[in-house]
Amino acid sequence: MRVPLLDLRRQNLPIEGELMDAFHRVLRSGQFILGPEVERFEADAAAMAGARFGVGVSSGTDAILVALMALGIGRGDEVICPSFTFFATAGCVARVGARPVFGDSCAECFNIDPAGIEKLIGPSTRAIIPVHLFGQAADLEPVLAIARRHKLAVIEDAAQAFGAEYRGRPVGAWGEFGTISFFPTKNLGALGEAGLLVTNDASLAEKARLLRNHGMQPKYYHHTVGGNFRLDAVQAALLAVKLPRLAEYTAARQRNACFYQNAFAGLNQIVTPLTRPDRDHIANQYTIRVKGGRRDALRRHLEEQGIGSEIYYPVPLHQQKCFEHFGPWPELPVAEMLAAEVLSLPVFPELTGEERQAVVDAVMEFSGGRHG
Repeated sequence: MRVPLLDLRRQNLPIEGELMDAFHRVLRSGQFILGPEVERFEADAAAMAGARFGVGVSSGTDAILVALMALGIGRGDEVICPSFTFFATAGCVARVGARPVFGDSCAECFNIDPAGIEKLIGPSTRAIIPVHLFGQAADLEPVLAIARRHKLAVIEDAAQAFGAEYRGRPVGAWGEFGTISFFPTKNLGALGEAGLLVTNDASLAEKARLLRNHGMQPKYYHHTVGGNFRLDAVQAALLAVKLPRLAEYTAARQRNACFYQNAFAGLNQIVTPLTRPDRDHIANQYTIRVKGGRRDALRRHLEEQGIGSEIYYPVPLHQQKCFEHFGPWPELPVAEMLAAEVLSLPVFPELTGEERQAVVDAVMEFSGGRHG
């Protein structure tokens, strides 16, 4: 049986009528950039993230960029972030002229290890960016405590974790900013690019709104140099159709992840992701570790069976050529181990029971030693 890593049509086509109604509403309004559709979505999405203010932007990447700009971080500054994460986290730090400083990760939950952060702090450190990777909340309390001691800002990269909770509260509103992506593959996916900044600070929210629109207020009067980071009205309207379904989408992902957890328990070569008791995991990805240097062999085996998989991320950021000039780096053994061992399996909400079982059967067959 062929099993795709993801099939967006299964989610979007059943609500095609509602999506088309939203599109036509925007079309008839003639308001395509910002406007009331964006404002309504900003308010509803921010409330879901437990934040007072939401600022719609053009992507999750641009959300990080605007957050850094709003905090005045730039040339000569340093920002601590994990090495094992998507490129945008550190890429945005470099784009504002600052230096990314890479921390190691937790081998069980894949998020930044708070125990290694303090030794990375220097006189130029301005902020910490914990990433809620694959949909599980990072350990925020120790990160926030370190930030308070050293008077640092905290930007939560919640690109993959909209709806996840830490100690009973949604992620995103714990630090100065939270950044969220609505890339189509996310638990709440747009039909294109879209992102959101959330904050509880009215002044920071206003700065972010200014920066997303060329630093302009009123029209043609520029208080600062911003950029074109605006959220399209049509994406806001489409996301508003899907927002009430987010809990349903996430619950289905979590059921699929739980099925895998139970099926793979006790397999010697497979390490399943651990969810800490004080947080939850919204299963944006279901990512296992394959020990013994056999990750690529398992991926080939799955491909032969017609089963999709993906490696997020095969090269940690401290080993990327574009960041070489910021080094040298301390040893980051966990990040390098994760890059060599992780493999993500199909977990999207519309996965059928038969498809889910086919994934399990293929992994079990491989783990039993009949393939290598």
